Amino acid sequence: MPTHRRTFAGLPHEVSRARRWTRTILGTHPCTDDALIVVSELGANAITHTASSRGTFRLAVSYAETTVTITVTDSGGTPTHPHVEHPTADALSGRGLALVTAYANKVHITGDRHGRTVTAQLATPGGAGEV
Repeated sequence: MPTHRRTFAGLPHEVSRARRWTRTILGTHPCTDDALIVVSELGANAITHTASSRGTFRLAVSYAETTVTITVTDSGGTPTHPHVEHPTADALSGRGLALVTAYANKVHITGDRHGRTVTAQLATPGGAGEV
């Protein structure tokens, strides 16, 4: 499974660059559109909720015929562990990780206040795999 890695500055416009880079890597893969949503959400979470806003976040994209794995590592700086929130209908934020878990077959979070890694695996219908 080929893996592509890149570091992005912790600036809002870098999330769109990460998305474009991911689209270039995945091309016409059946999971591309869902992967772009996952990259957007995890990248935005990294620069919104961690020290990545003053530094960088790292993105890795791996793929096989039936799976795509997206991994985002932030720069830490917060003692809280990422978790799915349940915001009210009129809340302006708090849906990012919930969206990721809706699109991904598996989500795995590791790390600590020095940096966390969120790995999301997407699979085509009939595809499985491991995170």
